[in-house]
Amino acid sequence: MNAFHLLTELTVFVLAVFVGLEVISKVPATLHTPLMSATNAIHGIVLVGALLIAVVAEPKLGPVLSVLVVFLASLNVFGGYVVTQRMLAMFKPRQTPAQANAAADGAKK
Repeated sequence: MNAFHLLTELTVFVLAVFVGLEVISKVPATLHTPLMSATNAIHGIVLVGALLIAVVAEPKLGPVLSVLVVFLASLNVFGGYVVTQRMLAMFKPRQTPAQANAAADGAKK
């Protein structure tokens, strides 16, 4: 890879970071949960890509890097679902102490 090609790729990456920050910062709070769901779908695509790369990897470092890439992509997917669950829990109504005691008493019976 020559220096011009590397510089072009770095320029595209930096511009994508700035555009991504601008787009995400303008999203209202009510749309963050659907945005996270879409992001989880994208992360699933990343995991599929990591699995495909693992199949055609070079024999030198292929097995080690393949396992690492699939592991990191899996963490990305499952971490996204954990964050989405926590965000959805924020929208549930909070229980008053009386409601919590009534729920606990109902569970004991």
